[in-house]
Parts: sequence; C-alpha cells; structure tokens
Amino acid sequence: MTDPLDARLPFAVMLNPQAGRGLAGREWPRLERELRARGLPYRLIQADSGPEACAALAQLPADWPALAVGGDGTAHGLLPELRRSGRALGLVPLGSGNDLAGLLGLRAGDLGAALDRLTRPPQRLDLLEVTLSDVQRGVQPTLLLNGLGMGFDAQVADLMTLAPARLLGLPLAGFPRYLWAALAGLRRLESAQLRVTLDGQPFYSGPSCLAAVMNGGRYGGGFQIAPGSDPQDGLLNVVLGTQLSRSALLPLMARVLQGRHLDHSQVRHARAQYAELIWQSPMQTHLDGELAGRHEKLSVRLLPGALSFLSGR
Repeated sequence: MTDPLDARLPFAVMLNPQAGRGLAGREWPRLERELRARGLPYRLIQADSGPEACAALAQLPADWPALAVGGDGTAHGLLPELRRSGRALGLVPLGSGNDLAGLLGLRAGDLGAALDRLTRPPQRLDLLEVTLSDVQRGVQPTLLLNGLGMGFDAQVADLMTLAPARLLGLPLAGFPRYLWAALAGLRRLESAQLRVTLDGQPFYSGPSCLAAVMNGGRYGGGFQIAPGSDPQDGLLNVVLGTQLSRSALLPLMARVLQGRHLDHSQVRHARAQYAELIWQSPMQTHLDGELAGRHEKLSVRLLPGALSFLSGR
C-alpha cells in the first residue's frame, strides 16, 4: 500500500463519540486542531456502532487509511471492513481501557504521539478469527484484535457496567472499574470442566474458572494476562486458570497485574496457531472486551499479518 502521508491521502477519521464514557467526543476539537496543524487531510465519520462505522467506511476509496478514535471497541468494530478492503488502520486511544494501545506503548490522551506514529510505514499485525458454535446460535465467525475471555474474565466484563459512578472520574477509569468488578466477581465465581485442543493436539482437560485466548498481552486497562505476547509473531496465546478457589484467585490477580502468574501451579499457558475450547456447560464470553453471551464451544484461528497497521512501535 502507498504510504498515506507521502500520497497525502485523506484519513477516514472514525470517531466513536461515546468511547471512554464520552472522552473521545470531548477530545475531538483538540484532535482536529492537531490534525490541521500537521497538514493531515481527513474526513470525519461519527458512528455509534461497528456495523454503522463499517458501512460508512466501505463507501470511501479503499486506499484511504482509517483512523480509529476511541477505545479497543472502536478499532474492533472496524475489523470486518478493514479485512475486506485491506486499508490501513491508525489509532488514537481515547477509550476506557486502551489495552491494545498500552501493548504498543501509546498513552491515552497523548494525541501528538499518536499522530506522530502515522508517519511511519505500515506494519502487519495478526488477527484472530473466532467461531462461536452452539445449537441455538449456529456458527458466527468474528475477527478480534486483542483477544477473548471465557468464565471469570467475561463475568468481570459484565460486572463493569455496574461499577459505581465515582470510579468514572478517576484517571484511566477502565482499570479501577475492572478491579472493582473483579473483586465483586469473586463472590459468584463459576467453574466447569474444560477441554482445550491446540493445533489439533490435546492440551488440557479438567476444571477451569477462566480461559483467555490472546493476540495482545493485556486487558482490563492493565492486567497482563499474556505477558510477552506479540501480535506480529504468528502465534496466539492461551492462558487457563485451572482449579482455583476464591481464596486462591485473589492473590493470583495481583500477580496478573505484574505479569508474574504464568509459573503459578494452577495456571496453564501455551502458544499455537489454532485453539478449540469446549466447556461442559455454557460460560460467559467476551470478545475484545465486548460481551457475547454464554457459549459451550469456540474455536480460534490466527490470521498472520492480516491487518495493515499504522500505529505500531
């Protein structure tokens, strides 16, 4: 793809004004000034949902790069159109958790640093293709950029919507909200029998309270669930919590914050290109932080270098 800045192609600025509890919308005037000061041409598109954003983006020339202004969910919502068209993606992190941005060393609100990265040649990032399978819903393929969680992680994502309003005013509000929800989630911890197959080979069979399949390394605004994960290495990362009680899970969470949990006796982890998870009973599921209901079975396939990305390190 032609370097968008050399050709002075306009950026399709995909603004989710509700991202970060309205932070993206409030910061748009400042971002607009930064774009103009750098002489970066753009067309603004405001959309409140992924399908709406994809439909609008699809009407623009395929060589126009997209600039996602919001959180991980804003970038996630654009993936179907980015995959279809092959257009490049840039990122201005103004969401709550900004976990993809954190993995790449971008700080929320540092608009200058985010725009400076757009001058670099595009890189290729891996994507995950997830298929949720059950009798009622059939087969639903979904593209992910950061990762997914089943069990406790998804319970926490659900509980985040109930976090006290006072937490929203704190800096990097995604992290305190996640921590509050994680502590609340301990009271309703669920476990079930889980069978995991990696690249067609058995990896784990036994009780589990959480399973994460990651392309990125963190979620919840700072929990380092898959330390060392690299979205350019052609491998997905699987992390499982096995037979964990409430009392064991709490100190383990502190280790996850620092990325020191992979050597824990009740944690299993591995890398692969294809993973299949089958639970004995349906477990709460999130995809790139978005709740997806309860599912018994899913498969994840890594798509190497499937995304052209302008905001890499």
